[in-house]
Amino acid sequence: MPELPEVETVRRGLQPVLEGARIVRVEARRPDLRFPFPTKFAQRLTGKTITALGRRAKYLTMHLDGGPVLICHLGMSGSFRIETVDDSETPGAFHHECSKDAKHDHVVFHVVSPAGVQSRVVFNDPRRFGFMLFAEGLADAHPMLAGLGVEPTGNALDGSLLASLLKGRRSPLKAALLDQKLIAGLGNIYVSEALWRAGLSPLREAGTIAGTGKKAKEQSERLAEAIRSVIADAIAAGGSSLRDYVHTDGSLGYFQHSFAVYDREGEPCPTPRCRGHIERVVQSGRSTFYCRTCQR
Repeated sequence: MPELPEVETVRRGLQPVLEGARIVRVEARRPDLRFPFPTKFAQRLTGKTITALGRRAKYLTMHLDGGPVLICHLGMSGSFRIETVDDSETPGAFHHECSKDAKHDHVVFHVVSPAGVQSRVVFNDPRRFGFMLFAEGLADAHPMLAGLGVEPTGNALDGSLLASLLKGRRSPLKAALLDQKLIAGLGNIYVSEALWRAGLSPLREAGTIAGTGKKAKEQSERLAEAIRSVIADAIAAGGSSLRDYVHTDGSLGYFQHSFAVYDREGEPCPTPRCRGHIERVVQSGRSTFYCRTCQR
């Protein structure tokens, strides 16, 4: 499933085409994806101007003049591609081929820019785990978004806030960081990378870095900085492009070439002067990669 940096990369790819554009027609080529499309889905979108394209955690939010807000999730294999009216080919070179089978093109947005440029934005999803739903009023009040935790971008997530979120938690640190009610949008890959950067074991109790002592404060601040930096670096690199994920221009992200620990079982730890090796353990059904020598 695409993680936050991949979704943010998709948002940035769609933004120049969709923001300010008017939706002239919508094709919903099946009645549902993971969930049924909202009642009068195409009709309620037709004629609307897209005022902003946002992201909350791993959800895309399309804000329309006069409402509603369209909430989109890519699921396991969902992707958007942009097509010009006179060129049906997706621009860019694929490393892992994106599905172009028309039977998986489930939603097509026909849009026209303020300058009169016509484009099609196609949502393709072979596995149909993605979805599109309406939020009436504020998007954050929708059940899919309500209750999500702090975003791991910007400066909002600092050591003191992270400590307050983890205080008293006896679950493994990695499991706590994957709790979307605490921190929204963090996924398996980037939690493993952030814990390595912070030098903290994914197996230790989460609450151990939430104390009032100097060491705990240093650990919580170090981890908060590691989370922010690994997400920022991944966004800058365009995501990790695992499995079916592609950018809106057809190219792939390359942050996977910068992974320090994820999917590097048996390799030497890249921490300077560390003589350990990357190990893989399974936590709650998910692979965790870390170095037991330098991550304590």
